[in-house]
Amino acid sequence: MKTTRQRPRARLFPTPDDAETAFYEALERCDLATMMAVWAEADDVVCVHPQGPRLVGFDAVRESWARIFAGSAQLRVETSGVQRFDGPTVAVHSLVETVGAASGGTAGSVHATNVYELTDGGWRMVVHHASPVAETPVEEDPPEPAHTIH
Repeated sequence: MKTTRQRPRARLFPTPDDAETAFYEALERCDLATMMAVWAEADDVVCVHPQGPRLVGFDAVRESWARIFAGSAQLRVETSGVQRFDGPTVAVHSLVETVGAASGGTAGSVHATNVYELTDGGWRMVVHHASPVAETPVEEDPPEPAHTIH
């Protein structure tokens, strides 16, 4: 991370899983203060909401969550299929989020990648990237493999 602001933090996350739990609890409650306590206060944190632009920097990320939470009722978030790489100072979690209104109704799924960094204040989120799950029709014969660019 390039620049980290040195402000006291109210929350300490001793593991990446603790930070991830706090992230999803804040998302469910539309709790901006808790959400931003999870994020590293750095100029190069990155957040990409489903079908949204790439947001860089703590202030841009905070503003995006404030807009999302201002227009939302409480949410229900379930995570599944978690794949983890937990290193000594960086952790990457890839998973599926199923998000809907807490009151019920239709829920949508997204693929998410969450990256955490061990800081002096504990584990903090530095990247959250969420993309809609593609609806793929069931085919009888598998298609020929496509050329992948990356």
